[in-house]
Amino acid sequence: MNKKVLIVSTSIKVIAILLSGCSGIKNGSSTENFIPPGSETTQAADNGHSNDNSATEENTVEKMNVQIGNSSFTVTLENNEAVDALVDMMHEAPVVIQMSDYSGFEKVGALGTSLPASNSQITTKSGDIVLYNGNQIVIFYGSNSWSYTRLGRIDDLSGWEDALGSGDVTVSFSTG
Repeated sequence: MNKKVLIVSTSIKVIAILLSGCSGIKNGSSTENFIPPGSETTQAADNGHSNDNSATEENTVEKMNVQIGNSSFTVTLENNEAVDALVDMMHEAPVVIQMSDYSGFEKVGALGTSLPASNSQITTKSGDIVLYNGNQIVIFYGSNSWSYTRLGRIDDLSGWEDALGSGDVTVSFSTG
């Protein structure tokens, strides 16, 4: 009888120790803002923008210019590695891409190099600029759901669809 009590008591202590390690609370922090792994992309997809609020360096570029013919647009950039690499390219010279119409809702053009991708399933809307397959820039004048890396979004869509037209366009991306 004494042996059974000892086994049960020891088992209860082991279970209590294991469960206390699973509480999700470390060093007095709460789990109120805990986001389970893999759910960040769902939240970002729901609101259409990344949730990275980390501190930025002083020299981080937050805007870029998009020139299509005589029309110029300002883009608010995302905060990710793909944007950092694109900005580095634009510091040397504007990035000029020949873009073709695809399916009546987007223009697609080869970048000529690969950027670091952090794809997630998103639904785009007019004015979104994304990276596809790591080496193609896509600009939207409609909507699509696919796995992309967000690069930025046009600030003011006035004249956006007219500038893009219905055929191929040459688009220049620059930082200043």
